[in-house]
Amino acid sequence: MDITDIIHGKVDDEEKQHFIPFQQIAMETYIRQRQLIMSPLITSHVIGENEPLTSVFNKVIAAKEVNHKGQGLWVSLKLLPGDLAQVQKDFSHLVDRSTAVARKMGFPEIILPGDVRNDIYVTLIQGEFDKGKKKTPKNVEVTMSVHDEDGNLQEKAIHPGAGYEGVSEYKSVVYYQVKQPYWYETVKVSIAIEEVSRCHLRFTFRHRSSQESRDKSERAFGMGFVKLMNADGTTLQDGKHNLIIYKGDNKKMEDAKCYLTLPYTKVEMEEKETPSGKSLHHLANFTPNKDSTKDSFQIATLICSTKLTQNVDLLGLLNWRSNSQNIAHNLRKLMEVEGGEIVKFLQDTLDALFNIMMEMSENETYDFLVFDALVFIISLIGDIKFQHFNPVLETYIYKHFSATLAYVKLTKVLNCYVGNADDSSKTELLFAALKALKYLFRFIVQSRILYLRFYGKSEDGDEFNDAIRKLFFSFNVLMDRPLEEAVKIKGAALKYLPSIINDVKLVFDPVQLSNLFSNFIQSIPDNQLVRQKLNCMTKIVESDLFKQPECRDALLPLLIDQLSGQLDDNSNKPDHEASSQLLSSVLEVLDRKDVGPTANHIQQIMERLLRRINRTVIGMSRQSPHIGIFVACMTAILRQMNDYHYNHYISTFKTRQDIIDFLMETFIMFKDLIGKNVYASDWMVMNMMQSRVFLRAVNQFTSVLNRCFLDQASFELQLWNNYFHLAVAFLTHESLQLETFSQAKRSKIIKKYGDMRKEIGFKIRDMWYNLGPHKIKFIPAMVGPILEVTLVPEPELRKATIPIFFDMMQCEYNFSGNRNFHMFENELIARLDQEVEGGRGDEQYKILLEKLLLEHCRKHKYLSASGEKFAWLVSSLLENLLDYRTIMHDESKENRMSCTVNVLNFYKEKKREDIYIRYLYKLRDLHTDCENFTEAAYTLLLHAELLQWSEKPCVPHLLQRDSYYVYSQQELKEKLYQEIISFFDRGKMWEKAIQLSKELADMYENKVFDYEGLGNLLKKRATFYENIMKAMRPQPEYFAVGYYGQGFPSFLRNKIFIYRGKEYERREDFNLKLLTQFPSAEKMTSTAPPGEEIKSSPKQYVQCFIVKPVMNLPPNYKDKPVPEQILNYYRANEVQQFTHSRPFRKGEKDPENEFATMWIERTTYTTAYSFPGILKWFEVRQISTEEISPLENAIETMELTNEKISNIVQQHIWDRSLPVHPLSMLLNGIVDPAVMGGYTNYEKAFFTEKYLQEHPEDQDKIELLKQLIALQMPLLAEGIRIHGEKLTEQLKPLHDRLTACFKELKKKVEKQYGVITLPPSLTERKPSRSGSVVLPYIMSSTLRRLSVTSVASSVVSTSSTSSDSTSSRPGSDGSILEPLLERRISTASRAEELPAKEDGDNRICKLKRKEWSISKSQVIVEKEPEMELTSKMQSTSGKAQRPKSLQLGDNRLTLLQSSSLQQSTPLSPPPITPKTPRTHSFPSLQSDGLPAASLQSTPPPPPPKSKPYENSNPRNSVEVAPPLPSRRESKPPPPPPKTRKSSVLSSEQGLQ
Repeated sequence: MDITDIIHGKVDDEEKQHFIPFQQIAMETYIRQRQLIMSPLITSHVIGENEPLTSVFNKVIAAKEVNHKGQGLWVSLKLLPGDLAQVQKDFSHLVDRSTAVARKMGFPEIILPGDVRNDIYVTLIQGEFDKGKKKTPKNVEVTMSVHDEDGNLQEKAIHPGAGYEGVSEYKSVVYYQVKQPYWYETVKVSIAIEEVSRCHLRFTFRHRSSQESRDKSERAFGMGFVKLMNADGTTLQDGKHNLIIYKGDNKKMEDAKCYLTLPYTKVEMEEKETPSGKSLHHLANFTPNKDSTKDSFQIATLICSTKLTQNVDLLGLLNWRSNSQNIAHNLRKLMEVEGGEIVKFLQDTLDALFNIMMEMSENETYDFLVFDALVFIISLIGDIKFQHFNPVLETYIYKHFSATLAYVKLTKVLNCYVGNADDSSKTELLFAALKALKYLFRFIVQSRILYLRFYGKSEDGDEFNDAIRKLFFSFNVLMDRPLEEAVKIKGAALKYLPSIINDVKLVFDPVQLSNLFSNFIQSIPDNQLVRQKLNCMTKIVESDLFKQPECRDALLPLLIDQLSGQLDDNSNKPDHEASSQLLSSVLEVLDRKDVGPTANHIQQIMERLLRRINRTVIGMSRQSPHIGIFVACMTAILRQMNDYHYNHYISTFKTRQDIIDFLMETFIMFKDLIGKNVYASDWMVMNMMQSRVFLRAVNQFTSVLNRCFLDQASFELQLWNNYFHLAVAFLTHESLQLETFSQAKRSKIIKKYGDMRKEIGFKIRDMWYNLGPHKIKFIPAMVGPILEVTLVPEPELRKATIPIFFDMMQCEYNFSGNRNFHMFENELIARLDQEVEGGRGDEQYKILLEKLLLEHCRKHKYLSASGEKFAWLVSSLLENLLDYRTIMHDESKENRMSCTVNVLNFYKEKKREDIYIRYLYKLRDLHTDCENFTEAAYTLLLHAELLQWSEKPCVPHLLQRDSYYVYSQQELKEKLYQEIISFFDRGKMWEKAIQLSKELADMYENKVFDYEGLGNLLKKRATFYENIMKAMRPQPEYFAVGYYGQGFPSFLRNKIFIYRGKEYERREDFNLKLLTQFPSAEKMTSTAPPGEEIKSSPKQYVQCFIVKPVMNLPPNYKDKPVPEQILNYYRANEVQQFTHSRPFRKGEKDPENEFATMWIERTTYTTAYSFPGILKWFEVRQISTEEISPLENAIETMELTNEKISNIVQQHIWDRSLPVHPLSMLLNGIVDPAVMGGYTNYEKAFFTEKYLQEHPEDQDKIELLKQLIALQMPLLAEGIRIHGEKLTEQLKPLHDRLTACFKELKKKVEKQYGVITLPPSLTERKPSRSGSVVLPYIMSSTLRRLSVTSVASSVVSTSSTSSDSTSSRPGSDGSILEPLLERRISTASRAEELPAKEDGDNRICKLKRKEWSISKSQVIVEKEPEMELTSKMQSTSGKAQRPKSLQLGDNRLTLLQSSSLQQSTPLSPPPITPKTPRTHSFPSLQSDGLPAASLQSTPPPPPPKSKPYENSNPRNSVEVAPPLPSRRESKPPPPPPKTRKSSVLSSEQGLQ
C-alpha cells in the first residue's frame, strides 16, 4: 500500500479505511506436499520459495493491481504530529509504552541535540554455496550471533524488527535447493557502547533437510565473522562486506581465539597475502584460501551512533594526547571530516581544540591550526543541516568553555589574518573567519569574562582593549584599499562585523565601540559598497549599542550624513531599499520609551533629512516597492516631532521663498498620498495613524499660513489653494468615512482617533473666513472642494460648512461688479451634478442646504430675492439628481429614462449645454440598450439642433462623450445626422429619415459639393421611399397609465402618462410589465379618475387603459389622393392628442328603447410632447372631457355603418377575387328583419313630436340622421348586386332571403326618408399613375354629398331637391354641423374600451360588435378630373375655419379622392369604429394646433395573408390597406350656435 500522501499530510481522514491486499505466492506443488523444512519443533522457520522475497516485493510494487481474490486487511491510518514524547502525551490512547517505535536507518537531515543512539544494522544480502558431493544445491540456513573477543555469546543483542524482543541468535529464511540464495533480511544489533570494541558478529552456515532425523544430524559446514571495530579504533565502515567462509572443525569454528586473528573479508585477505600467493595465516582444519572454496557470503552494515566514529582523523584528534606528534596532521584532516561525525562529538572536539591551544601555547603553528579548525566547526554549525546544533554550541560556550586566555590567541590570530588580507593564500581562511566572526567573538568575550572573573582587571592592564582597537584599525586599513582588491573580504567584513557588537560591549566601553564603528564606516571610500555599508549601519542601529543615548550621539551624525548623501537630489543611483531600512530602524529605536532622551536626535533628523525624504517620496513612483516604507518613515518623523520641533524647523529656512517651497511640496505630497493610497485600504491602523499625523502636521502648517502669508502684501494664492485642496482631500478620504464601518469599528476609531473630519472641517471653515478680501480669488475654484466637504454625511460638519456657500454668493455679489453670483451658481450646479452622480448627497442634505441658504439669504438686504430663487433652484436640482441616482440602480430602464429626461430638461432650462449634452448621451445609451432606435434618434437630434451648418470650430462641451474628433460644427452635425438617419431607419421611421436626408443633401449639394456623399445619400433616400410603400410597418398601441398614491416617486406620483407600446405589444403584456416594475402596486379596475382618497394614500395604485391617437395630417396631403401606406404613418406618429370613450346612462332606463338614454363620455388627453420623441411616454398636460348625446351617437353609428358598406362594396369592385363571406355577413346583419329594430329605435327615440318639442335645437341632427338612413339604401342595393354576381350554390338561399328583406326595407325607408342615388364614379375602377390600384376611402358625409336625393312628399319640408342650387336654409354654411362633427371625431373612438354598463339589447353594442368583425382595410381612389371640384376646393381652402355646407343634391361636387378609408378631407367626419378613432382636422387649426407627434392606434398587424379579406380579423389586411386610421383633432371647437340650422350638412369639402 502506498502511504506517501498520508506521510506528507495530504490525506488526513482517519475514518477512511484502506485495503491492503494479500499477495498470492504460487508455491510449487511438491513443496507444499512435502512440507519442506516445516519442522514442528522449530516454529521460527519460514518456508522459502525459489524466488527471493525482494523480487516478490518488487513485483507487487510494480504491478498496478494485485490479484488478491478478496483476501487482505482493512486498516485506517492517521498521521500523528510531533516527536515521540509529544505524540505519547497527546495521543496516549493510541501510543503507549508497548507501541513499537521504528527509528530511521541512518540519521535524519537535522540531528536534534541530545539524541543519543548506538544502533548497528546488519543486512544478510546473498551467498553462493558449492553443492559439494550433493547432486542438488544445498538448502542453506544462516545463523547470526554476537560474541565478545572471548567468544562469549551476547544475549538478546539481535532485534529482527521494531518492538521485537531481542534474540541471541537470528536464523535466516531457507530457500529450497538454491545455489545463490538472496535474503535481504535486516536486523538491528544493540550492544553497550563500551562493548563495541570487544565484540564481533559470527555467521554459521548449515544445510537443512526435510527429514527430521537427518536434519538433526546436520552440522554447520562453514563460518564467517566480522569485527565491529577496526584496529585503529574506528568503527566498522558502512557498506557491503564480502566475508570469507571458513570451513573445518566445528569446535574450531566456535572458538573465537582460533579465528579472530584471521582476515574476515576477502579485501583484507588480499591485502595480507604475500606476492607468492601464500597465506600468512594457516590454521589446521580451516581453509581460508579463496582458491580452495567457491563459497561466498555478503552482508551490509550501517552504524547509527552518536558515540562511535568511523573517521580515523577525528578519532586521532580526540585522542591527541596519546599521539601528540600527529596533532598538526589531525587538525588539518579535521576539515575533511564529514559534518555529521563532527557534530556528534561537538563538545569533545571543541575541548580537544582549546586544550591543544592552551597546552601547546609555545608553538604558534597550533594557534593558527586550532583557529582554522574552530572556524570550520562554527561554519559547519551555520549549515542548515546542523542549525539545530546552534544551541549546543552556545551551551558549550556559556556552560562548558573554560579557556580563560583563549581571547589572547584568538584576537592575535584574527588580527594577523585581517592585517595580511592582501596575502591571497589567506583570503579563503579570512573569509571563513569573518563568516564565523559572531561565534569567534563569543569565545573571545566569554574567555575575557572568565579571565576578569578569575583575575580581575588589573592583571593585563589595557591589553585586551588595545587588541580590539588594533583589530578595528586593521579593518579600517583593509576597507580603505582600492575597491577591486579584496572586495569579497570587504563585503564580508561589513556583513559580519556588526554581529559582534552585543557581545563585545559586555567587556568594552560602548562609547569607544561606537567611535570604532563610526571610524570603520568612514574608512570606506564614498560610492563603494554602498548597499553593504548601509546594511552594516542598519545592523549597528539594531544592536544594543544604539539604544544608549551617548552611543547615539556618536553614531547618529554619521548615519544622517550617509542617508543624506543617498537621498540627495544629485545622487546618481540611490539605494532606496537599504536607505529606507536604515532610516526605519533609526526611527524605530527613537520611538521606544526605554532608550533615553531622543528630542535632540529627532531634531537632527528633522533638520537634515525631512525635506530630502519628502522629495524622495514625491519623486518616487507609487508602484515602487519602497514607497510604503519611505512614507512610513516620513510619518514617523512627523509623529515624533513636537510643537517646538515644528516651530524650530520653519525657523531654519533662510528665506520666505524657502518656506513657500517647503509648504508647497508638503501640501502637494500629502494630497497625493491621500489620493493614492500607499497602504492597503483594509490596513486600518496604518491608514488612521497616517491620517492622524498628517492632520497634526497640516494644523501646524496652517498657523504658518495665517502668520506669514495672509496679509495683502504677502498673500500667496497658490499656497492657500493647495492648502484648501489638501484639507478637502483629507476630509473626504474613504478611510475617514466612519458611517461606512460597522458600529463596533466606528466606536473603536472614534475612541482612539476621534472624528478627524470634523476637526479638519472646522479648520477649513476658519481658514476660509480668515481670507477676508482674498475670498473672491477662490471663486469659483473653491466651490467644488467646499461642496465635497458639505456633502460628507456628518450633521455638525454640514451645519458648519454650508454657510460658506452663502459667504461665496455674498462675496461674488459684492466684488464681481455685476451684482450677481453667476460664477458661483454655474460652478455649484456643475459640481453638484458630478458629486451626486458619484454617490454623495442625500435627502437630509437637500433639506439642510435649502434651509440654511434660505435663512441666510432672507436676512440679506440685496440677496433675499435672487438668493431665495437660487436656493429653490438648487433644491429642485438636488431632488432631480437624487431621483436620478436612485433610479440609476433600478432594474427598470423606463424609470432611468424618465429621471434622465427630468435632469436633462433642468439643464436645458438653465442653458448648461455641457451637462445637458452629457445626459443626452446617457439617454441615448439607455434607448439603444432597449432597442428604442426611434427615441435614440430623437435624442441625438437634440444635440444636432444645438449646432449650425457653419465652419465655426466646436467648443469642447459641444463634442459628446464618444467624440468624432471633428473640428467644425458642420462636421459634427453631419456625423450626427448620419447616425440619426441610421437610427430612424432601424426604427422604421423613414419619413423622418427622408426629412433629415433632404437637409443633409442640400448641404452636400450647395455648400460642400460632396457629390459622392450626395449620391450615396440619395440611394439611401430611395430605399426609404420604397420601404414606406412596400415594407410592413406595424402600428403601435398607445396606453394611458395613471400612477396614484404617495408610494410612487415624485416624478410619477398622481400623474397620468401616455405610453407608446412596442410592436405587437398587447395590453395584457404591457400591464404585466408595468406591475413587474411596481410589484407592490395595486391595479385599478375602473378607468374613471380616482378620488382624493386614493391620491393621498401611502400605497401605490396603477390605472392602465388603451387610448386612440388623434391624427394630425400635414397640410400638403390635404385634398389629394394619398396612398394608404403614407397615411398610415400619420395615424400613429406625430400625434399629441389621444381619446378614450366610456358609455353611460342619463335618466331612467327605457326598457323598450335603451338607446334613448345611452350617452358617451369622451376624454381627450394632450401630452407635453408629441410622439414619438425622446421617450416612449410623456406626461399628460391637459385633459378635456365632453359628452356625446344619444342622437349624436346615433348619427355616428349610422355614418359608421354607411362607411362600412361603401368600403366593402368598393373593395369588391376593385378586386373580384376577394371572398364573399364578409360581404354576406355585413349585408345579413343590416337587412335582416331582426336588426331592423335599429331604425325603429331611432324612430321611437328621436323621430317623435315629443322629442322635437323637448329638443328643438336637434332638428338639423334629426334631419341628418334621416338622410343617413336613406343613404344606406343605394349602398345596400349595390352590395346585394355584387353579392348576386359572386353567388355560389350554398349561398343562394341566403341571397334570396337578403333580396326579399331588402325590398321590404327599401320600400319602407324610401317612403319615410326619400330616395338617394349615387354617381356612377363610385363604382368604376381606375388605375393609378404607378399602375397600382389606389382605392378611395369614402366617408358617409362624402357619400351624402355626392349622392342625388329625391325626397318623398312626407319629408319635402325638410330638404331641398334642387341639384344645382346651394342650400337655401339660413344655416347652410355648415356652422351647426361643424362643431358636432368635430366633437364626434375627437371623442368617439373608444366607447368599446369599457364594457357597456347595461349591455342588454343595446343596439349600439350589437352594431359595434358586428362592425368589429368586418375587415377594416382601407382603400384609396384617384380623383376624378372634374374642374368643378377643383374650383370648389380652391374656394374652400381659402376660407378661414369652416368649409361651406352643401346640399345633398349639389351636382357640382364630385368624388374627392382621399388616401384611405378613413382619410378624407381634414374636416370630414371619419368612420367611428371601436378600435379606429375617426380622423378630423381643420386646415386653420393645423397651423395653430399643437405640434404633430407620432402615436399608435391599434395593435400592429401580423404578416398579411395572401387575401386580405379572407379573415375578418382587422390585423390581416395589411398589404392591401393597413389598419383603420385614428381620428385626431387639435382642439375642440366652440359649441355651435343654436339659431343656425341646415337640413343637409357636410364638412367634408376641402378636407381631402
